[in-house]
Amino acid sequence: MIQFLLNREPCRIERLDPNLTVLRWLRERRGRTGSKEGCASGDCGACTVVVGERLVDETGAERLRYRAINACIALLSSLHGKQLLTVEDLQQGDHLHSVQQAMVDCHGSQCGFCTPGFVMSLFALSKNAAGFDREEACAALSGNLCRCTGYRPILAAAEQALGQAQADSFAARETEILAQLAAIAAQDAPQLDDGAARCLLPRDLAELADLYAANPQARLLAGGTDLALEITQQHRRLPLLIQLGQVAELQTMRIEEATLDIGAAVPLTDCAPVLAADYPDFGALLARFAATQIRNQATLGGNLGNASPIGDGAPLLLALGASLLLRQGARQRLLPLEDFFLDYRVTALQPGEFIERILVPRPQPGHHFRAFKVTKRLDDDISAVCAAVHLHLDGGLVREARIAFGGMAAIPKRASQCEQALIGRPWAESAVERAASALEQDFSPLDDLRASRAYRLRVAQNLLRKTWLELSQPDLPTRVTDHV
Repeated sequence: MIQFLLNREPCRIERLDPNLTVLRWLRERRGRTGSKEGCASGDCGACTVVVGERLVDETGAERLRYRAINACIALLSSLHGKQLLTVEDLQQGDHLHSVQQAMVDCHGSQCGFCTPGFVMSLFALSKNAAGFDREEACAALSGNLCRCTGYRPILAAAEQALGQAQADSFAARETEILAQLAAIAAQDAPQLDDGAARCLLPRDLAELADLYAANPQARLLAGGTDLALEITQQHRRLPLLIQLGQVAELQTMRIEEATLDIGAAVPLTDCAPVLAADYPDFGALLARFAATQIRNQATLGGNLGNASPIGDGAPLLLALGASLLLRQGARQRLLPLEDFFLDYRVTALQPGEFIERILVPRPQPGHHFRAFKVTKRLDDDISAVCAAVHLHLDGGLVREARIAFGGMAAIPKRASQCEQALIGRPWAESAVERAASALEQDFSPLDDLRASRAYRLRVAQNLLRKTWLELSQPDLPTRVTDHV
């Protein structure tokens, strides 16, 4: 049985298909039709709901954290131990919630199909922001698409709602909700089963390791933003899932002297500021990794384990020399990330083995890191080419070079010939041109709907040239960290 709160209502579910999404459960089982299905892939935001989670800080103090997610690609098992809020929950007695009222006052709705999703994104923003900031509001709404009103009145609604923040029933009942969620957390061995499919929810790392070793055919479910597409887009039914949401050890981060130690199930929203503090380009690229709702669900470990050749995390971590701590039962092993990807969506993971932690070296003097993402549109899009360049420059010479690309081959990989054309040579335009030419030996990209082979190769070469310009002329006014 899994348990969660639908606003204040306890929900206890034992026999139900674990392939069921939160959106389908809301609409088909509970009659809550405010949340809409627009794309079933996490792109449009019409299905946006808000999840409240119980957080305990280092002092033992508890609070609720509210985050917007896409209900269309969130599986029901991910709600265990959490509070689910939909647009139907926001009304405050006889009055609209302040974010709903702002949408009315500012004429932020026309056809109304997308409106509940916008309202829920604004609600989550109101719970996490100190006041109105236009950039924060744009980021929070970047995963919500409107095809008739345009965004000016919606941003005006955000300004009104956040500029005139009002206390609501959710703040008043926080202590009550925290107590209910704490009681759920004490439950033994949660799982979801309908007789034909099961979802297991291990409570700690040891239990996860044992379960996966005994059931290596199971699919691991962290954020599920890609895995769920097999259900919603390919109409598959996954017979055995292992949900990682209760494994606290996978959701921790440690900032050590030489290493950033990131749990495999840390959401991108949480690891982004930690990575950005050491590597600003990494943070800037993650800000363009899908939308807020996706980043609230997706995990760095899932992005790597999925082994997509266009996954944005892999080339950046390859260039930084990251390693993976893998676990199989009680056995652990450390594997350089460059040895992890073997073929298209094939990795070095053995049966029953999973990613436990990602270890990222911290910056060293003389080291320079640049990351670039080239897409058809700036935000919320898949890379045609993702590039990462990590150089150690000393006395005008390139002492070390790690250059990696996504979208250029069947796997994310380093450009070894390009690197060798730079190492030991002066950091000069002539060396960069030789390295750019060497990329033709490293990659023979495919033509597909995102880009042609010739375009990808030319872009990769130009990004190397751009790196040279930025590092050799750091005062150039064209220096940006978002690239299209």
